Amino acid sequence: MGVATGLSLILIAAGAVLTFAVTATVTGIDVTAVGVILMVVGIIGLMFSLLFLASFAPFGRTHHHTDRITRDV
Repeated sequence: MGVATGLSLILIAAGAVLTFAVTATVTGIDVTAVGVILMVVGIIGLMFSLLFLASFAPFGRTHHHTDRITRDV
């Protein structure tokens, strides 16, 4: 797991805590909105991270090259 994947999971967790567990109010800041934004950014980062890791996966590549040698008879 790379740094980007771990950071994305931390953002998702922090966003979920702010959205669902924090009941405090701050003047001028909507804590729930900040939590949702963190979760969305974390999910987008996780998707990019997983797509990047999938590009190195060996199971998705099946390139079969068959070279035929033809001769004129």
